[in-house]
Amino acid sequence: MTEQERAPAGIDPTVPSVARMYDYLLGGKDNFAADRQAAAQIMQLSPNAKEVAQANRAFLGRAVRAVAESGIGQFLDIGTGLPTQENVHQVARRFSPGSRVVYVDNDPIVLVHARALLAENADTIVVEGDMREPKSVLSHPEITRHLDFEQPLAVFLVAVLHFIPDDDQAQSIVRSIREALPSGSHLIISHVTVGELDSDVVGEGREVYRRTSTGNVTPRTREQIAGFFEGLEMMEPGLVSTTDWRTETALDPSLAGPGGVDILCGIGRVP
Repeated sequence: MTEQERAPAGIDPTVPSVARMYDYLLGGKDNFAADRQAAAQIMQLSPNAKEVAQANRAFLGRAVRAVAESGIGQFLDIGTGLPTQENVHQVARRFSPGSRVVYVDNDPIVLVHARALLAENADTIVVEGDMREPKSVLSHPEITRHLDFEQPLAVFLVAVLHFIPDDDQAQSIVRSIREALPSGSHLIISHVTVGELDSDVVGEGREVYRRTSTGNVTPRTREQIAGFFEGLEMMEPGLVSTTDWRTETALDPSLAGPGGVDILCGIGRVP
């Protein structure tokens, strides 16, 4: 069977998808040749790209555990990506039995795979939505039936905001979400930053992503990423690299070293 035949209706397998590129970097198999080729180009530009993707995924699991242990039992993952190991609902149920989880994405392949995985899980649902329209996501009838916005919840924007090129729009998305969250809720964000990566290399990497179905990627500075948490109480250790957020064992420092990208992350609590 060719890739064109394998692809769901409406999907062009010759156009790379950031969700499928990420799946490939994590060692998954739900990707096409165009995704692998684009990911390979990113790895040539940033040799630590695969390790950084894996560190980001590991942060997600630790973040779920941290907020679950703090008493959160509702989780909204916006821009969830393709299912892989240690998904939000799997981690949440270990540390907060009975947790209710909503996954939101606008990628048709993500929706197909996620719904198949969760077909018999009544506590977890998958909803089509776009983070660029946060108010539509937050008012979606399936989401408001599944989650109680009068009670604290955790919202995840993990490795997605850098696909919003306009700084004001990115801030507006986060602000709309923050304003909808009751006291005691948590906002979990991770975001690409470039550190000491050469500007020409950054430009070449952005060109690779520009050819994907999602479009451009926009790395931001520590100060810009910190701005997403304005007005929130930061959970220790604050805004740090994913390789440094409550890791239980020492990680290879080359994962976030010069010559490659890094991802900064943090969790903010609504006072």
